[in-house]
Amino acid sequence: MTLQSPHQEPSPRPSTLAVFTEWAAGRHPDQPALRYRDAGGEWVSVGYTELRDTVRRTARGLLALGIRAGDRVAILSETRPEWTYAHFACLAAGAVVVPVYPTAGDEEAAWVLADSAAKAVICEGPAEAARVEGLRGKLPALYHVLLMTGEGAPEGPAGPLAGLAARAEAVPLPDLLARAEAVRPDDDAELVYTSGTTGLPKGCRLTHGNMGAVQDATLHLIEGGHGDRTYLYLPLAHLLAQLIQFSTLLYGGELCYFGGRIEDVVGELAEAQPTHLPSVPRLFEKVYSVVRSLAEAKEGGGERFDAAVAIGVLAADGRLPSERQEEYEAADASLFGLVRAAFGGRLRWALTGGAPIDPTVLDFLRACGIRVFEGYGMTESAGVISLNHPGAVRYGTVGRPVRGCEVRIADDEEVLARGPMVFPGYHANALGTAEALDAEGWLHTGDLGALDADGYLTITGRKKDLIITSAGKNLTPSHVELAIERSRFVSHAVMVGDRRPYPVALITVDGQETAGRRPDEVRELVHEAVEAANAAVSRPARIREFAVLPQDFTVESGELTPTLKVRRRVVIERYAAEIEGLYR
Repeated sequence: MTLQSPHQEPSPRPSTLAVFTEWAAGRHPDQPALRYRDAGGEWVSVGYTELRDTVRRTARGLLALGIRAGDRVAILSETRPEWTYAHFACLAAGAVVVPVYPTAGDEEAAWVLADSAAKAVICEGPAEAARVEGLRGKLPALYHVLLMTGEGAPEGPAGPLAGLAARAEAVPLPDLLARAEAVRPDDDAELVYTSGTTGLPKGCRLTHGNMGAVQDATLHLIEGGHGDRTYLYLPLAHLLAQLIQFSTLLYGGELCYFGGRIEDVVGELAEAQPTHLPSVPRLFEKVYSVVRSLAEAKEGGGERFDAAVAIGVLAADGRLPSERQEEYEAADASLFGLVRAAFGGRLRWALTGGAPIDPTVLDFLRACGIRVFEGYGMTESAGVISLNHPGAVRYGTVGRPVRGCEVRIADDEEVLARGPMVFPGYHANALGTAEALDAEGWLHTGDLGALDADGYLTITGRKKDLIITSAGKNLTPSHVELAIERSRFVSHAVMVGDRRPYPVALITVDGQETAGRRPDEVRELVHEAVEAANAAVSRPARIREFAVLPQDFTVESGELTPTLKVRRRVVIERYAAEIEGLYR
């Protein structure tokens, strides 16, 4: 393997992901790379050199098993350091990584493993391995089921995938390095199956060049370096979490893995003290909801809360009058500082995407000194198309197109994107590829949007979700749904009305916020949320009737995708009787 001379200017990134950990260990040899809790609950740190060595052992074990360049190797696990070891080991071996969501049902998991023709599956533990073994009859290409943890695979940086590490001596290190060096940017790095809201997922082929293009386009926008820490709780099966993993390790930061329980995330943030936090909007919205509800519990607290946020926004924008400085300092001591401490006290760069976030929440966090940047992308664009960042942010938009990515709005308002991050096509699906990519290389995203005069992109809805009422009115559900979901008592809202005389809504409530309240109280709170939303939208889009569903949507029940998007068709089919009742 060719390493750079110490006297040369280091490359901004490795040539491919196959040599990533070799490159990172040469660039940041004395820095901590990974941080996680051990079985006793203590934080453990892993350095870049140790990360490289663990990846080398695991990758040599894969070669000893007979994994060849281009073979598909699936990873079925929650986010944990072993996911990262397995990921980079597969890439170093020249294999193509196939991420599988742990929450995927047996039908979806079987489809992903069979369609990709995965030769091996690396499972988090015995339970996941047992699931895969139960599907073997549908997986003729599968040869190996491997464990990260459990019997035969002790936890900790010295022994993940111990069975593979034990085989490493059978393959000389130069053989592995030669395999990694032979990987080219145009070679497939991953086969990522979209967690679509309809039908079986399609396998997106993403090359090493696609992934590298995203880093070229975004790394200079992220303020990061040695001493910085990224708290990671998003599923590494999702491309956004992987991109954050790559970025953090490129600039020499430390990846801090959550402890495995989603309900502990807010508590862990204070302890982990991250500088960077990627998240879905729900986490930020939950923090806002909790803080606001505590304020409203005191007489006049709601008005004081709003006044504090208003003055905090003035300060954040550099528009605070000098005569109001003491007022701001009081708000900072009683509110803003406490919120910053809840996030660990060091957070300066937070990223969200995948779903729109309420601008009210962004204003609140900005007032507290926490800037949350919205971005936009899809699996087919290797995760990124546009991004707000410290140098250019416009709240309410998803930012400007990143470097190298062209964006235009089609006549029907669909967002089209083109650039080196756009995928070459779907695996074994020529028809799907032809529908997604036109002859000029434009990716048809399926999202509706608009570009303002300064080039900031706003996403207005999904093309396939458009509702056309029987009166011929075109309605975008996401506008109304987001407005209803601004209520802290509402978890999800689904607008229905296609070929109907008027729109109605199916609504689920937040169990924590509504705990201890009577059903009639809950319905009245939801009614207030619907009325507030109706006041903010056009008359044809106003909700006439609504139903409060008896339980929230979940991934396990099939109503949410693994990335927490609502499967609209599933919800509408499952609650068809309730919908009919709303039109009587």
